[in-house]
Amino acid sequence: MDIVRDESVKKKKRQKQTAMVVVAVIAVLGATLGVSRLKPALQSVEFGTVWPDTVKRGSMLRQVHGLGSLIPIPEDVRLIPAETDVHVERILVLPGTPVKPDTVIMELSNPQVEQEALDSDLALRSAQAEYQNTKAKIDSDLMSLRSGAATVEADYENAKRDADQNRELKKIGVVSDAVLRTSLSKEKELATRKKIEEERIAESTKAIETQLAVQQSTIEQKKALSQLKHRQKDSLKVRAAIPGVLQEVPVQVGQRVPQGTILAKVVQPEHLQAELKIPETQAKDILIGQKAEIDTHNGILKGSVSRVDPAVLAGTVTVDVKLELDGPRPNGLRPDLSVDGTITLEKLDNVLYVGRPAFGQEKSTVGMFKIDPDGKTATRTPVEMGRSSVNTIEIIRGLKEGDQVILSDMSRYDNQDRIKLDR
Repeated sequence: MDIVRDESVKKKKRQKQTAMVVVAVIAVLGATLGVSRLKPALQSVEFGTVWPDTVKRGSMLRQVHGLGSLIPIPEDVRLIPAETDVHVERILVLPGTPVKPDTVIMELSNPQVEQEALDSDLALRSAQAEYQNTKAKIDSDLMSLRSGAATVEADYENAKRDADQNRELKKIGVVSDAVLRTSLSKEKELATRKKIEEERIAESTKAIETQLAVQQSTIEQKKALSQLKHRQKDSLKVRAAIPGVLQEVPVQVGQRVPQGTILAKVVQPEHLQAELKIPETQAKDILIGQKAEIDTHNGILKGSVSRVDPAVLAGTVTVDVKLELDGPRPNGLRPDLSVDGTITLEKLDNVLYVGRPAFGQEKSTVGMFKIDPDGKTATRTPVEMGRSSVNTIEIIRGLKEGDQVILSDMSRYDNQDRIKLDR
């Protein structure tokens, strides 16, 4: 037998189910709306992985830094070239050996040079013999002239005495006018001959001086040629010429080298300067005379800028630093030793500054994370920077004294304006 169902019960059941569905939908919508209104969680950064620094006020040294090496001062370097075409016979001293000016570094050979030195000696002796022969001949000729002049002078003195005597005798009537005129005429003749002989001697003396000067010039020419040939012969034994250290011997035994080839290089280790490579962006304010410190990795040397290269090569400017000779010097100084150099540009007084951040050039504005007072979070802050140094940079605006900022590379958080610091 069929049982009749109560329709009211069914209706109540459906209403209950509908109400439950509505409540469930409202709950889901409310939860979704609440989640959407929540702020995203701050990205966490381990505090030990960042590099914090505190903004300070005071004096800041503007400095630039560059790598480089020690090089010999050009005027204290001796480059020894081959004076003629030569053959390398022996190398007696190896690079790195201390040398004196007369130390023989190597021996060379050139038979032609040795023969030319001998020929030049013979030519010089021949010129000297010719000079002596010419001098003897012209001295003999001059003596003959002087002998003749002496005879004429004696005759003139006798004629003068006779004329004077006849002049007195004429006054007392002892001699006639004819005798007096004859004696006076002879005196006049011999006076003229005496004058002519004196002029001949004077002209001959001038001629002798000219001839001897020509011969002497020939001797000097032969002598200079002989000295040149002997210097070329002496150069076959290559000497250091200055005290120092033999740095380089770019030739080998048995090698034939042409004239002008560099045979050896001698330097004075105590006469060195630093050659620094400064990035071109930092070199614009470097001036001659500015103070510098050179770190040899075994001590610090003080110096001053002596030259700034006007050209830029591979993004750097070459700066020479003259080293101070006073005071103790580190051991191990030698050419080509790698060094670090720091040049002081100027001193800035009463400025706001902080350590130089990983990213951020001078006279630019960058976003830096400033650590909040609670020390648990950091907020991105625009900071205008001024002049920079090796490790510090001037702050124009955006920070104040005592603020703590993060200097390390934070580029991975460029999309974050605030971060959480986990300690």
